[in-house]
Amino acid sequence: MPHRAPERAPDADELIWVPGGHTSMGSVRFYPEERPVVEVVVGDVWWQQHPVTNAQFAAFVATTGHVTVAESALDPDDFPGADPELLVPGSQVFTQPHGPVSLHDWTVWWRWQPGASWRAPQGPGSDWRDVPDHPVVHVGWEDAAAYAAWAGLDLPTEAEFEHAARGAGEPEDYAWGTQLHPDGQILANTWQGPFPWRSDDPHGHHRTSPVASYPANGYGLFDMIGNVWEWTRTRWTPSHAGPSEDLSTGPVTTCCGASLRPALGETDRMVTKGGSHLCSPHYCQRYRPAARQGHGAKDSTSHVGFRCVSRTLA
Repeated sequence: MPHRAPERAPDADELIWVPGGHTSMGSVRFYPEERPVVEVVVGDVWWQQHPVTNAQFAAFVATTGHVTVAESALDPDDFPGADPELLVPGSQVFTQPHGPVSLHDWTVWWRWQPGASWRAPQGPGSDWRDVPDHPVVHVGWEDAAAYAAWAGLDLPTEAEFEHAARGAGEPEDYAWGTQLHPDGQILANTWQGPFPWRSDDPHGHHRTSPVASYPANGYGLFDMIGNVWEWTRTRWTPSHAGPSEDLSTGPVTTCCGASLRPALGETDRMVTKGGSHLCSPHYCQRYRPAARQGHGAKDSTSHVGFRCVSRTLA
């Protein structure tokens, strides 16, 4: 029986209904962690049209006083032997080299930047208010989960994300078909030019871009591919060969009555999906629905954000 859109309209948040069903997940054409291709069933889900923006996250912080992972001092016990001067609030920021470099050492283009956070996306001297409509970055998994709980929403699972990223199309390599740039079109914010030292983006999007700068997919969702990687609530596994675990992002009541989310440590990794503005044919071909990455739950960077979903509106 074909799916029929629920009669209830999306909330003021403009959530978009994505019908569920049987779908394939994974690919055998690119990276080992995407294998094997498995058949899954996903339910109907309402999606935020685009990643959470700086302005939206600022409203959450203003209301709740939430302090992000990047704004918190690091615990020396988690980093034995580390220089104490580096155990300060900060985050990883992409730094473009001045010329060609080896692609075998990612530390050449990433730097630990004290003071970098969602408030200062490029580090001290930068300001989120200069890019209010860009995706919020420098947020850990628990920051994304806290926002989702505050909004009365949730984070998507890996399977839900991959299904929605395909945009109701066939399971081709790319969300829009068989070619990365059909007829020369740039359909997502991914790296243009030789990575990582020269950005040739014709739109001037050399880092993140305002949400919805590129065409929506077949479900009406923006930036499901490119711009920023997005958190899911699925624990990282090295392949699709075994079962996956989807964590709750809501409160968990303990025996003592306290309400806590799952406590995640420095070694816990979660699946991120969608690729980012740093994905390139020369280095990281992960601008595809099947692509996946394991990201440390407490690791924040300038190319990871999130969006929320609801499974209860329909």
